Formats: sequence, C-alpha cells, structure tokens
Amino acid sequence: MGVDAYKKTRVQRKVGRKVTSTNLYLKLLIKLYKFLARRTDSQFNVTILRRLQSTRTARYPISVSRLVKQINTAKDKTRTLVVVGTVTDDARLLTVPKLNVCALRFTETARKRILAAGGKTLTFDQLAQQNPTGTGTILLRGPKVREALKHFGRAAGLPGSHAKPYVSHTARRGKGAR
Repeated sequence: MGVDAYKKTRVQRKVGRKVTSTNLYLKLLIKLYKFLARRTDSQFNVTILRRLQSTRTARYPISVSRLVKQINTAKDKTRTLVVVGTVTDDARLLTVPKLNVCALRFTETARKRILAAGGKTLTFDQLAQQNPTGTGTILLRGPKVREALKHFGRAAGLPGSHAKPYVSHTARRGKGAR
C-alpha cells in the first residue's frame, strides 16, 4: 500500500456522509474539497470537507461581532477568517474593522458592513484558488447553543415532545395593569 493509497483511505474514513442537498454550489464545493483533501497534506481541507458535508442545522451561523473579537485577539490581523456557515450582522456592533472573511453565505447587511470597512468577502472556491492548504487562515464555527435549537424536534404539545412552542405574547398586553 503506497503513500497515496494510505492518504486516500484516511480522507475517506474521516468524511463519509452522503449529502442529500439539492444545492449545486454545495455539491461542487464538496467535489473540490474532496480533491484538495486527497491531494494535499493539509488537515484544513479535511476539516472543511467534513463541515461542508454536515447537515444544515449543524452549520451554525456566526455574527460579525464574534469575527471581530476573534481578529482582535489574533497576532496577525490580515489572516482570513473561514466559516462553514452563514455570517450574520450584529446591530449592536458600532464599527467593523477591516476583515477578510470566507463563508458559505453572508446576510446582506453583514456583507455591506464588511465591504464598507474595506474588507473582503470570499467564497470557498476563491479561497481554494488563493490558499489551497489553508495557511494564514483562522477556522471558526458558530455557537452550538442557540435559541432556535430549543424549537426543533417533535411538535410542541405532543406526547414525548420536549420542543419549546413558538408563542405570541400579544394576548398578555392588556393584562399588565391588574
């Protein structure tokens, strides 16, 4: 068994989920990163591939304010922040510094604020062309504990369900004076 055969089986062992998404861009990215994971010695590509193949609910969103915190603690401020998921805006953040961010998706306002600050928003195919081994990047993930996850699962109110119901609080508005 040659070195190439060992590398191929190592990559196949680490990432083996079949993607059921109909998103063609996502499927092309998976093909690209399978190739890069197989042909480079970079663990970065294997990790990106594994996260691309994860379910959509496991690709957690991350806010611009978390990206700013991360770049402020980094030694090199010119590094590219890589997120396999969505980058969302944070209205509480007043000023956004210059950021280089690569992500699957950006919300409109997040993209506008990053570009207005003189930063760059990259796609994963652009990242693969510029930096195939992932050097000079910081790989990030959004927080797993989110309010939205409490509503997932079997419908609220059914037996055996622990899902939090979506409740409108408009009915309580008039009862505050009692």
